[in-house]
Amino acid sequence: MQSRTSPCIPSRLLTLGLSCTLAIAPSVWAADPADTFNRLLDQAVTHEHLPGIAMAVVEDGDVVFTGTRGERQAGQGEAINPDTLFKIASNSKAMTAALLARLVDRGLLRWDDPVIKYLPQFRMHDPWVTQQMQVRDLLIHNSGLGLGAGDLMLWPEPNRFTRQDIIAGLAHLKPVTSFRSGYAYDNLMYVVAGEVAAAAGGKPYDQLLREEVFVPLGMDRCQVGAWSVTTVGNVAQPHTRKDGRSVVHGADGDLSPDLTSMAAGGIRCSLRDMTRWMQVLLDPARVPGWLGAVQRRALWTAHMPMPLGERQRRWDDAHVSAYGYGWRLSDMDGQWKVAHTGTLSGMYSSLALLPDRKVGVVILINSDAEDARTALMQAALKHYTAPGDGADVEHYLSLLAQERAGRREAGQVRPDTRARRPAPLRTTAAAQGRYRDPWLGEALLCPQQGTLRFSVAKSPRLRGQVMQLGERWLVQWDTLGADAEPWLQLQPGAPPTLTLAAIDPEIDFSYDYQDLHFSRVGDCP
Repeated sequence: MQSRTSPCIPSRLLTLGLSCTLAIAPSVWAADPADTFNRLLDQAVTHEHLPGIAMAVVEDGDVVFTGTRGERQAGQGEAINPDTLFKIASNSKAMTAALLARLVDRGLLRWDDPVIKYLPQFRMHDPWVTQQMQVRDLLIHNSGLGLGAGDLMLWPEPNRFTRQDIIAGLAHLKPVTSFRSGYAYDNLMYVVAGEVAAAAGGKPYDQLLREEVFVPLGMDRCQVGAWSVTTVGNVAQPHTRKDGRSVVHGADGDLSPDLTSMAAGGIRCSLRDMTRWMQVLLDPARVPGWLGAVQRRALWTAHMPMPLGERQRRWDDAHVSAYGYGWRLSDMDGQWKVAHTGTLSGMYSSLALLPDRKVGVVILINSDAEDARTALMQAALKHYTAPGDGADVEHYLSLLAQERAGRREAGQVRPDTRARRPAPLRTTAAAQGRYRDPWLGEALLCPQQGTLRFSVAKSPRLRGQVMQLGERWLVQWDTLGADAEPWLQLQPGAPPTLTLAAIDPEIDFSYDYQDLHFSRVGDCP
């Protein structure tokens, strides 16, 4: 079929100085797109050994593909379907931004209002930044804090940090750049944004989100705040790979609590809900008046430049990368792309839109599956942006494997720590005691049942045995994987201090050990 030509960069990106023309594939495929997406989905499941996955594709407002595979919990025989709930993780951020946009539309707040207008207790490390921080700044990762700063107050879950703890802890997190000078992804500011919404809207964040987003858009299965897992039912559980098989890791209890992280990454939705979300975002006529044109544009405006990665250049022929309100904006083979991912331990999500084509793809996986998510989304989008290249999931998985091999050759690998031994109590007496970090709170480095243990009071999963490797100490967590382990170092002084540092160079950035500085405050209890 003959292709048609169109400007390769939509007017929204022309302001960034980019223009050209290219051939765009016709929106009507010669073959049923479901055949293509089924093949891609099966490749991802087979090659990455996924316990479960759900995927949907929207084209010109219509759902052209819905596919589910696997089980909610491996080995239990309960099949995933379009109504199964998944943690969408950081895809929650776009919903928080949409909630704030609704409040702006209603005149209850302004994007350029100072945060302290709604949260007088809000403090950053620098008093000037405290005064200047606007509501819009909470959404675009320009605070000056480092990547993932303070995330240990949110994860690993469960923990006992409250949203007020988050706000209080911000004052103790030191910036690594000046305010608004650069991009560094964070989660804490979205927690603050949720509290701003609650203050402006006069109701708790979770109630507002249901009233302003879920109900008017018909996202009937989405859950936020505290809810009964038993009553709601049909909930996917997170998995990890262990000994060559998928095992549940961090299963739900009967009640899902009111998560401190909900505005940043604590929402759960089904595939059907996320499909509806895409349809409304791509076509405002589906829910007339839900969000005005000015605020819709604000969500997808490039508010903060982002670094353009080498992979984006090679895979997408991309020229532009920026952050909107809760969305990443870029160009892909000359077409405008609006997207985000979500990552939590055992749960991965991805959503991408090609707004000028009214195309959307969403992927929900109940496993640690970064490669599967990346390769499947890339292959699915390429069928719209570059339909002739024939690249499938297997192709992109091979490219990712090549990238990992390159990092290994460059020495960017986790050091071998298998020779570790329990740290002897007799040589650690000077280090033992109660410690305190200004934002993470109290920790113990104390003997317990003949071994030296490290534990954080408000984060029950940050507990483990202190091991020795040569002259160094490391913490072997009780319930977290080896990829989350830190080095533990004592700094002599008055008082002595403890610092932690990541062992694995590819550790999840939310383990922000580099921001911790524990000072000794007393003896072991």
